[in-house]
Amino acid sequence: MNLSSLGFFRSLRKDNHQFAVIGLGRFGRAVCSTLHKLGYQVLGTDIDEKRVFDALTDQIVGHALQLDSTEPAALKEAGVFEFDTVIVAIGNYIQESIITTLNMKEGGVPHVVAKASSEVHRKLLLRVGADHVVFPEYEAGCSLARSLTKPSILERFDLDPDHSIVELIVPDEFHGKTISELQLRNRYGLNLLAVSHDGKFQINPYPNQRLERGSAIVVIGCNKDIDRLPI
Repeated sequence: MNLSSLGFFRSLRKDNHQFAVIGLGRFGRAVCSTLHKLGYQVLGTDIDEKRVFDALTDQIVGHALQLDSTEPAALKEAGVFEFDTVIVAIGNYIQESIITTLNMKEGGVPHVVAKASSEVHRKLLLRVGADHVVFPEYEAGCSLARSLTKPSILERFDLDPDHSIVELIVPDEFHGKTISELQLRNRYGLNLLAVSHDGKFQINPYPNQRLERGSAIVVIGCNKDIDRLPI
């Protein structure tokens, strides 16, 4: 997620408790399951009868229907256009994905999130009205590559292409030193946001706090400066 996503997420209704998910493959099931566990009402749909049956059997949705999402009449009859937020999770079938997204916007759905499988797919989805596009496989691939090359970085949140917030294992060179001794801002241009202690993070830690090998810290700054850390 980056700054370009702020407008979309700010527009979401905080009192919205209902979501529709179109496509019950792995991505769609994950979205349904998570929303359902969080207590939201979820309608799942798929053209495949078995996927619909499995979603109901596994209790990852409140309701599930078999329908062809490229048919506006079927979507209207199912009441999908009445949802405030719809997730189009048909990333591997580009034509169906684009037509479904177009149907949602023409049907008056305020917020449409669509899964893309390529850059061209993303552009087409935006062209037909998708409010937010996600790349699950691309994002997972980037995350894996970073983990393999920078195993000390546990989590990364990209603010924009040049700046990030990262959680990383305390480097051996930092062990036993206080935060003030490290001078992260002067030496690396980074700001330290939190330090883990006894399994919990301490936000805005004191300058005299010593870092320990095996614990974690959270820093924010330029990616080039983050890469200069001894990790």
